[in-house]
Amino acid sequence: MTVKFDVVDHVARVIIDRPDVLNAVDPATEAKLQETWQQIEADPDVRCVVLSGAGERGFCTGSDVSAADAGGSIGFEYWAQERPGGFGGIAMRTTLDIPVIARVNGYALGGGFEMVLGCDIAVAAEHAQFGLTEPRVGFIPMDGGAVLLARNIAKKQAMGMLLTGRRIKAPQALEFGLVNEVVPMAELDEAVERWVADILACSPLALRAIKQTVRETAHLRPHEAVAQRLPGVVDWLRAEDTREGPKAFREKRRPEWKGR
Repeated sequence: MTVKFDVVDHVARVIIDRPDVLNAVDPATEAKLQETWQQIEADPDVRCVVLSGAGERGFCTGSDVSAADAGGSIGFEYWAQERPGGFGGIAMRTTLDIPVIARVNGYALGGGFEMVLGCDIAVAAEHAQFGLTEPRVGFIPMDGGAVLLARNIAKKQAMGMLLTGRRIKAPQALEFGLVNEVVPMAELDEAVERWVADILACSPLALRAIKQTVRETAHLRPHEAVAQRLPGVVDWLRAEDTREGPKAFREKRRPEWKGR
């Protein structure tokens, strides 16, 4: 089993479990990740996802170069394969309206960094490193990195990383705005759980509507964006939870979200 997956108390946890190769992704792991994201999308009980790698050294170091043969996992056949959602099924996923947190416990390189870019929130250990290192082995970050990085940070910073394959450490990633929080490894799980708790304190339908709105209206002018009546927004407007929020506020208690 190269991917661990479970759902407890509305939180899905996805762990790439190949620590001996710094959680590099081979074809079997890629297929399992794709399957896992489909399961999450189909489960209405899930309100938050935490994505991580096993161990304390690597979040994910991208495609497993050691698994490649001539024309194999990173050759022409690799690029011809359909990978919905980009690397690991999450780098460019456009169908997942649930908040996703990257728990970055070490190296996030190549496709691993692309996966971080595809998450909504990233919490990193101090020793974590980030980089699109593909050019240094003769490849290009076409599973999300080449198109996402310059949309997330300033162009000069993005091009500096893209055109050199350089790595940056967690504090610099925080400065660039690529991660939300940097903590010592010993405090990583505690920090992630704070983010999880804050997400679960919110209406799940409201969060789905927000994520859908951000994703689907980025190309529109502000007044056009707020005029959209996307499916997630309509569901939120009609939801029982939308009435529960104000009611709980009046009664001075925590809302009890039902997700409907």
